[in-house]
Amino acid sequence: MTGWSSDGAPSILVVDDNADNRYTLLHRLRREGYENVTEAADGRTALDLMARQRFDLVLLDVMMPGLNGYEVLSRIKSDDRLRDIPVIMVSAVDELESVIRCIGLGAEDYLPKPFNATLLRARVTACLEKKRLHDQEALFRDWLDAERRRTDQLLRSVLPSDIARELKERGAVRPRRREDVAVLFCDIVDFTAYCDRHPPEEVVADLQALVHVFEEVVERRRMEKIKTVGDAFMATAGLLADREDPVLDAVRCGLDMIESTRRCKPDWRVRVGLHCGPVVAGIVGRSQFLFDLWGDTVNTAARITAWAPPDTLVLSENAWRMVAGRCQGRSHGVVELKGKGGIELVECSVAAESEA
Repeated sequence: MTGWSSDGAPSILVVDDNADNRYTLLHRLRREGYENVTEAADGRTALDLMARQRFDLVLLDVMMPGLNGYEVLSRIKSDDRLRDIPVIMVSAVDELESVIRCIGLGAEDYLPKPFNATLLRARVTACLEKKRLHDQEALFRDWLDAERRRTDQLLRSVLPSDIARELKERGAVRPRRREDVAVLFCDIVDFTAYCDRHPPEEVVADLQALVHVFEEVVERRRMEKIKTVGDAFMATAGLLADREDPVLDAVRCGLDMIESTRRCKPDWRVRVGLHCGPVVAGIVGRSQFLFDLWGDTVNTAARITAWAPPDTLVLSENAWRMVAGRCQGRSHGVVELKGKGGIELVECSVAAESEA
């Protein structure tokens, strides 16, 4: 239990089986300006009160019938909800052994009877200030934990989960080169014209809805979302984790994306391009940094996507060889792609659904 009462006043519990002692303590505390004071005539009542409401300080008599002060103190300090509440032991017993025992059990301080007003004021003030600082520290720790969770969530939303974990654990992400990575782009047909005809709120909302669907498809197909670039969605298979059949995984993912788009509003159409080969990956930038891929494999996949007809998934001939016999497709022959020369492209329509 942490925090002060809603009016900013500390809450104090006085526990003593002697009514005169309770009256004296309550009277002196209120003279010092502490109005939020509760009393209990025995240990069990005190523990019941502490279970129901918050206290910032307990003044606890040592010698009481039933549960004595030592037992009550021990229970307070063994309860995770109460252990941080400072306890001042109060007793006519001024023997050193009693003081040592109370401090050993976790008491914050010790006051002898009869009460010395100056000593009472000093020790109550010191304990309450320590409790206030402790509560502030606890609130700050909670805030830090919340900020860490928020930062972790933000990293996971910006970066692939494995990359976010590596960045958090190592403080950096090692560049990597992987062979046989399936790179997929999914592009919205005539998206620029759609933007010109619709208000920005509608454009962003529609694009967000479609990207959310694509993210669900990618997760279901165990692909790795890399980024969105304008209206293009980029994902990979075999980059961050070894995959037995990355191209087939990407084919299934791309066909699901085309089918999912048909069920979304507005009536957008997409095209998907796919190529497989080596890539280099890493994080660049210090502000607004991005995990990205480079290499001819990425450029070729992008060029294939730009060429693909609407509502189709088109693969390079190299990628097609890895799934031929398990997919249905038809060749478009050798196609001249900008900057790539002639490449045979195959349009894939159905992929085998027996999961590896």
